[in-house]
Amino acid sequence: EVHLVESGGGLVQPGGSLRLSCVVSGFKFDNYYMTWVRQAPGKGVEWVSDISHLGSYTRYADSVKGRFTISRDNAKNTLYLQMNSLKPEDTAVYYCVKDRSTALRPGAQGTQVTVSS
Repeated sequence: EVHLVESGGGLVQPGGSLRLSCVVSGFKFDNYYMTWVRQAPGKGVEWVSDISHLGSYTRYADSVKGRFTISRDNAKNTLYLQMNSLKPEDTAVYYCVKDRSTALRPGAQGTQVTVSS
């Protein structure tokens, strides 16, 4: 059974930083691209970033480029998202997604990021 558990969210002031983690199990992690998406209140799912299965290739949404860094540790089956220079518009629930997809898994909890002074 596939499991993805996000953590690391919280309340941070504008300009602050957070590091999100996503621990996965139930599939061979290093065989898959991985994706971060987010959903702000009342809005649809927004693609944020993705990373190739060995971490060689990364892509970012224009809204986060230069501020966020995606990475992975295949030995630990863990995906990361380092978020710097956070803005109020980054407030959302953040989810990790297996493969190049923006489809949220049933029952996904995500991790809440709130940027506010």
